[in-house]
Amino acid sequence: MELTHALAFVRERHQGVVTTIRSSGRPQLSNIVYALGDDDVARISVTDSRAKTKNFRRDPRASLYVVDDDFWSYVVLEGTAELTPIAADPADGTVDELVALYRAVAGEHPNWDEFRREMVADSRLVVRLHFDHAYGMAPTG
Repeated sequence: MELTHALAFVRERHQGVVTTIRSSGRPQLSNIVYALGDDDVARISVTDSRAKTKNFRRDPRASLYVVDDDFWSYVVLEGTAELTPIAADPADGTVDELVALYRAVAGEHPNWDEFRREMVADSRLVVRLHFDHAYGMAPTG
């Protein structure tokens, strides 16, 4: 499957499963919400304490599995993860990126100041997934 075709399929959706690699070598799968930007980078919001975050830090290889409503059409994107710094201040760049991610997935938040404070309190960061390979069975039209 062509990477551009896979990215087009994934761009229309926001729910998927991200796979990281545990220290044992076994895969760990996590249901996530993502947004694929115009730069073809998928972004997800994670907390610093999550196993997937620790896995990404140790081994940045990742896969994103996205399925269509019919269940039989799907795409798997493979690539590497890049992690932002942990949100440290409501006005820092990580929080700005978390705001942009929220907007891309859910629209406007009822209280952006509260949202920004929560991102810091939760020790959130953004995982940027850069893809270099794709496979799957997605419709072409």
